[in-house]
Amino acid sequence: MIEPSRAVFLSYASQDAEAAHRICEALRAGGIEVFLDQSELRGGDAWDQEIRHQIHDCTLFMPIISQHTEERLEGYFRHEWMLAVERKHHMAEQKAFLVPVVIDSTSDREAIVPELFRAVQWTRLPAGDTPPEFVERVRRLVSPEPHNAPTATVLRAGAAPAPPPAMRARQSKWVLPAIAAAVVAGAVVYFAIHTFWISKHPTLQPTAPAAEASAAPTAFTPPPHSIAVLPFVNMSGDKDQEYFSDGLTEELLNSLVRINELQVAARASSFSFKGKEADIATIARKLNVGAVLEGSVRRGAHTIRVTAELTNAVTGFHLWSQTYDRQLSDVLQLQTDIANAVTSALKIALLGNIAQKIEMGGTRNPSAFDAYLRATKAYRNNLNEKGMLEAVAGYSEAIHRDPEFATAYADRSLVLDGLGLNYSAGAKRRDYQERAQTDARKAITLVPSLAVGHLALANVFENTLDFPGANGEYTRTLALAPGDVKILRRYGQFKVLMGHSDVGLDALRRSIALDPLNSSNHFWLGEALVWARRPTEAVVSLDEAKALEPDDASVYGWLGYAYLTAHDFENAKEACERAVEDNRLHCLAMAYEGLGLHADADAMLAKFASTSMRGANRGMGVFLAQIYAQRGDTDRALAGLDQAVRERDPYLVYVKTNPFLDPLRKEPRFQAIERELKFPD
Repeated sequence: MIEPSRAVFLSYASQDAEAAHRICEALRAGGIEVFLDQSELRGGDAWDQEIRHQIHDCTLFMPIISQHTEERLEGYFRHEWMLAVERKHHMAEQKAFLVPVVIDSTSDREAIVPELFRAVQWTRLPAGDTPPEFVERVRRLVSPEPHNAPTATVLRAGAAPAPPPAMRARQSKWVLPAIAAAVVAGAVVYFAIHTFWISKHPTLQPTAPAAEASAAPTAFTPPPHSIAVLPFVNMSGDKDQEYFSDGLTEELLNSLVRINELQVAARASSFSFKGKEADIATIARKLNVGAVLEGSVRRGAHTIRVTAELTNAVTGFHLWSQTYDRQLSDVLQLQTDIANAVTSALKIALLGNIAQKIEMGGTRNPSAFDAYLRATKAYRNNLNEKGMLEAVAGYSEAIHRDPEFATAYADRSLVLDGLGLNYSAGAKRRDYQERAQTDARKAITLVPSLAVGHLALANVFENTLDFPGANGEYTRTLALAPGDVKILRRYGQFKVLMGHSDVGLDALRRSIALDPLNSSNHFWLGEALVWARRPTEAVVSLDEAKALEPDDASVYGWLGYAYLTAHDFENAKEACERAVEDNRLHCLAMAYEGLGLHADADAMLAKFASTSMRGANRGMGVFLAQIYAQRGDTDRALAGLDQAVRERDPYLVYVKTNPFLDPLRKEPRFQAIERELKFPD
């Protein structure tokens, strides 16, 4: 039974219960309703429902921070923190909501907390001792009277002001298994666009008078401080320089993503308008953003000229534009200058040194930057072994030219890890994994707060079956970069695979909100919904992916798996027949069995087993185990899993939640395998 919502939600690690009780008692003595979870058994659907309800409806969320929350990267309080961050992201009003409280000497510069927690001032209550001044201020914050509802988020009691927040840096498996300060000095000035840049997107006319506006069929109310960055036009006169203009656009987009006060549409959705005739109003509506940044790039031998323009997509008025002439070695400073100008034009108050956040992990070496952009293009344009090897070579060149280029190490790690997962086995796979881990740790050593470095390490841990290690790194990564779609996707899928479906699905849906036109996000959500045993929702999400990318045959395999989960074998068969080769055979072997077509099922199984044996690049024990489990052949299914364990098959990550392995879950051998894999709770 769900309790009535409280004004304050206290979130704490179990080791801090005594301090939490002191704070709770002081607040309650002041007439403030407090929710303090004291249940012994945390977790489960009932607990999730209650916590989600209380966090959704509370007036203030008060996380208690201490060395214990630093020591435990995972815990139910971390789940509560992420639910609070998710709610804050969806709050249109700018009233106070987050009230972090520190009960020991933990520094806000070092604390591993969601970045949004750093946007508000922290209160120090040693050991939970709570003075009356603090209680009174909390009472005013939760008071319904308008004059008692301040817009500021500063709350302190008996403590010196906290130092500026620490700066943070930037930045499917189973398709068997395919896979801005100079501009801000005064008021924002509108500069005319130089004639060398001709925008492909017609400029909006200012909004019509109120009478006409009221006749509009639907009001456009995008989230506040939301923005899309369109691909900057290559004005270099050389088609081969397209990689540089696209890459610089992406780096600028990534710079804006690191500003937590901004909601930034992700690259794939923004770049989907490249080469297309669409006005800014249409683009903004499709991406659900209130502002659009576009521009051009002209690159010389040692210099660069960038013109940028920001438009309010709701009113149609230009907000700001500027032209920058810089040396190529000043690209990082250029990104900071544009980001500062954008936030000033959007009237966003920033805390701390934005340059430190944006430029951390990057390079001031022009040739290293160029090699990095080329590598990124190779990886993005050719998601196969050849493209990935080309990307590794490019990132290696960037690192050779600048050995302190942390982001290049992190990205090379991600590619090496992908090569190990999809294009190798045995000693070759282990070599890729070791190189990937070395690169990830090097990136983190150079820049401890580099989110993509922690993402790379999480990937390595996951694919080497260190699931507790992966869990901690994914949690830290999301805390460092909660608006990064790539991180949301990987965190979300991992959490679902570990059995935390609601947390994982929330992250995946957030990735779609930030990147709605990217079919991959809908695909990943559909895949996760299969693991979460929500086949009807999975079909809807996969159909959305198919609508965005009609030629992607991998969607059909997962549609087949969704129908199989629902025991709709006829629709499963139709979907499986249109899937890519390995998925087709694997999926049909189960669909035919479900339809009672045993001879056809045998034929598909034989073909699949033969194909997997010929493919020396990967182990197939997990996938064979699924087929045998669905056929009721327990011994062969368990033998397949034993083989996968011996081979340290990365696809064992699927074991904990895979619905096709359900017939094995009561078997002692299966339970022993689960214990050996040490899945986190």
